Amino acid sequence: MTSQALTREASAPSSVVNRLLSTDASLAPVAARLTLAAVLFPHGAQKLLGWFGGYGYEGTMGFLTGQVGLPYVAALGVVLPEFFGPFLLALGLGTRLVGAGFVALMAGAVATVHAQFGFFMNWSGQAAGEGFEYHLLVIGLGLVVALAGAGRWSLDRKLTDR
Repeated sequence: MTSQALTREASAPSSVVNRLLSTDASLAPVAARLTLAAVLFPHGAQKLLGWFGGYGYEGTMGFLTGQVGLPYVAALGVVLPEFFGPFLLALGLGTRLVGAGFVALMAGAVATVHAQFGFFMNWSGQAAGEGFEYHLLVIGLGLVVALAGAGRWSLDRKLTDR
């Protein structure tokens, strides 16, 4: 192997990390990630801690593994990212991965639970369940941060600035 190939091979992981963390100094991704963090944190706190009228860890895991039928590890993959992801978004750390994760998480929620109830949220309490309009908004904001990165005032930007 040539020294040039060895250098390329040694720098490959760093290059991937740089691409995942790279972002520009624009403010639009900042608005998207902070909004996403503010909206998702209460939902994660409901699921993990039982705050804001939620069922807490045991109740949420029981629902996801029992009624929804998710394996335990997959249910954990719902609860933990929804609680810790907003902190990462607020810091602007790993933003592209967190955004992509929320896109996948919300697509899964629509597919497994919410699609059957239609588009609209159950504002009046008269419907059998919640529609997927909220999830579609989270998917949209998640796509913005997954595609654009964290923007200005982020740890991602600080880590990739040289």
